[in-house]
Amino acid sequence: MSRKNRRPIADRVAEAAEASLAAQHYVSAIDVLVRIGWLDPGAVKLWRLGRVPCLERVVQTNLPRISEAMKLLRSWAAAKGLFPSETHYVARTPQRQTLRFSQSGDPTIERLYRTHWVSNVLSERKRERLAEKASKAPELVVILPLNSDWTCHRCGGSGGMLIMENAGPACLRCMGLDDLEFLAAGDALLTRRVKAKSARSAVVVRLSRTRKRYERQGLLVDPQALAEVQRGLGERDRP
Repeated sequence: MSRKNRRPIADRVAEAAEASLAAQHYVSAIDVLVRIGWLDPGAVKLWRLGRVPCLERVVQTNLPRISEAMKLLRSWAAAKGLFPSETHYVARTPQRQTLRFSQSGDPTIERLYRTHWVSNVLSERKRERLAEKASKAPELVVILPLNSDWTCHRCGGSGGMLIMENAGPACLRCMGLDDLEFLAAGDALLTRRVKAKSARSAVVVRLSRTRKRYERQGLLVDPQALAEVQRGLGERDRP
């Protein structure tokens, strides 16, 4: 056991919460569990992608210790006079299903996990904006595969783009995204306006072999929204 892990859990939770509060003006249960070393950020990413049934499944300690840490966080937040703000967590999937935290699925436990503790030095308006940002659904991610030889696990078909699911790659048709149009990156103004106007959108990425990371290529957007924005920008630029 490391020297860090021999420290009282109350001290570790308080230190993690202080660091999160200083960095982002709020503290969540996920922040604390990651900072004290019980939760791997990679596991959180998989959970947010809907590939882990519940967050507690990947927390690297037992349920009583998780419960203790959660109680300590609430006590620390109350002592600091922080404001509780319930946040909506949804998966980064087309279905946008609500993410589950606990193995039991108990509504009270789920609510405790969803609660963010917000700084009391922020104005009410800033707290509202922070809550809106935290509850905003994450962007969908679509992959431009380097290898075109892949098969949709749902229909057996293929295509130029895919979304990864637990069971494997899925084509845009099966995911209900095949009606969207690809808008390549490069025109920041056009991209920003189309994304704001499009009811549905998804980020398109491709793996860079040299940099060994996924890089943004553009967006999938509503064709009608794209046409309207392009028409508006064209009229603006006419002499």
